[in-house]
Amino acid sequence: MKKTTQLKNLLLSKSLEFLVESHNGMSVKIAEEGGFRGIWASGLTISGQLGVRDSNEASWTQVLEVIEFMSDSTSIPILLDGDTGYGNFNNVQRLIKKLEQRNIAGVCIEDKLFPKTNSFIQGGKQYLADIEEFSGKIKAAKDVQTDDDFVVIARVEAFIAGWGLSEAIKRAEAYYQAGADGILIHSALRVPDEILAFKREWGDHCPVVIIPTKYYSTPTEIFRDNGFSIVIWANHLFRGAVTAMQQVTKTLMKEQNLLNIEDSIVSVSEIFRLQGVTELLEAEKRYLPKNPKGIRSLILAASRGIQLGELTADQPKCMLDMQGQPLLSRIIDIHRTVGIKDITVVRGYRKEVINLPNLSYVDNDNCDSSSELVSLSLALKDIFDDNHDLIVGYGDVLFKKYILQMLLDSEEDFVVVVDSKHKISSDNFIRKNYAVCSQPYSKKTFYTKVDLQMINRDLPENQRSGIWTGLLKVSNKGKLILLDTLNTLLLQPEIQQRGRIPILINELIRRGDRVEVLYISGDWLNVYQINNMLKAKTF
Repeated sequence: MKKTTQLKNLLLSKSLEFLVESHNGMSVKIAEEGGFRGIWASGLTISGQLGVRDSNEASWTQVLEVIEFMSDSTSIPILLDGDTGYGNFNNVQRLIKKLEQRNIAGVCIEDKLFPKTNSFIQGGKQYLADIEEFSGKIKAAKDVQTDDDFVVIARVEAFIAGWGLSEAIKRAEAYYQAGADGILIHSALRVPDEILAFKREWGDHCPVVIIPTKYYSTPTEIFRDNGFSIVIWANHLFRGAVTAMQQVTKTLMKEQNLLNIEDSIVSVSEIFRLQGVTELLEAEKRYLPKNPKGIRSLILAASRGIQLGELTADQPKCMLDMQGQPLLSRIIDIHRTVGIKDITVVRGYRKEVINLPNLSYVDNDNCDSSSELVSLSLALKDIFDDNHDLIVGYGDVLFKKYILQMLLDSEEDFVVVVDSKHKISSDNFIRKNYAVCSQPYSKKTFYTKVDLQMINRDLPENQRSGIWTGLLKVSNKGKLILLDTLNTLLLQPEIQQRGRIPILINELIRRGDRVEVLYISGDWLNVYQINNMLKAKTF
């Protein structure tokens, strides 16, 4: 259905309909996804997002450029807040032509003088246009439109100017006779008395539109019972965005870091989704040379988690409930928020319980008698030829997403994440995989490369640089080295039974391969005891 027809159907609907304000292509998409069937392209908020006053300081061609992006971004109709029409009847006719070219469904023109004054500015003089002159604008607009369903709404500002009900009715009648498809009756009172009085007097001559910004406490049923056609929520997306931006800037200025911001705002990937990046990626697959490099995650989750006792009698630790979703699901979500879609999970104990969707699974059916290096070997054989870099982690370790992003940004063949904050033995760390690094954590390490020298459970405190977090990144090139080293280690029966990834990392270092260290300070959690589970619920 044409956008013009959609808007006209909303205007003539037997039910009360709603339009919501939008001011750019992003807000239009959000409004459409929110379920709205029509958009109010607000003069106040379009000028506001341009940083100028709502007094025709933005030219009509600048407004036109904004709403063209809006129109291209949505499949639902847009009603433009056309202020006074940006001039006389001739300007209005040119405006209508340009709106139709851009697939805008309708325009609302108000009976004030150019340049307009916003209706809610206290102390601002509200000069009204001559009735006959404004009626000429309406007639000119209807005469020049080529689409019969294009909607022209006449906005009556008599109440705003303090001229009363009789003047409002007189003006509405004149504009209706000139061809207006509907009347928008405006009021600055905090109660709906003026608009209700108008509707009782006006009856059902033609559809009546309202903007209850000031009388917002009025129950919507009142509007429905009195037969109004459309309610416009006229500036609330923009005001809500300003509120959020003010809060974020205050927090950033106060704390001077992103840790308490990043997890409370939408991800960059959500912005990409709203921008339609998926469509672009599909087009790139069709039209651009193939880029084989990608990233895959491998999650080791074969163990039971016997330290948790009866909690893991019927399910592995990775499937324990954490705030309404399994621990493993929370870990997977973190990987997906940074764009990793190819994820393989190694199952073992009660493997049938691990059944999350959109994952690849490798089963270690001998997990009770074999080591995590056996699990790693089984998975590598399954995914070795996929030409992807690889991130290896555990199904019981939570971490902030920025940590994963740091790994993705590294170009080295082997990279580990070391927590410099935890150097002392603690029950919170069952593995206690203490790391010895080429440099201790300091400001200097942000500017220099740090190498891992050893991971060891039994290190004096003065030799510890931190604790390995369980995260390892391996480049596509490094996978061949990793697999060769792993296969050599697994020739030893003891390694098959009790081999851990730190042993593999140490062997890489012994053979001369460089392992880069990325330092963090907290922001991860190894879940293996009841007290860890309690922490995980607020992590």
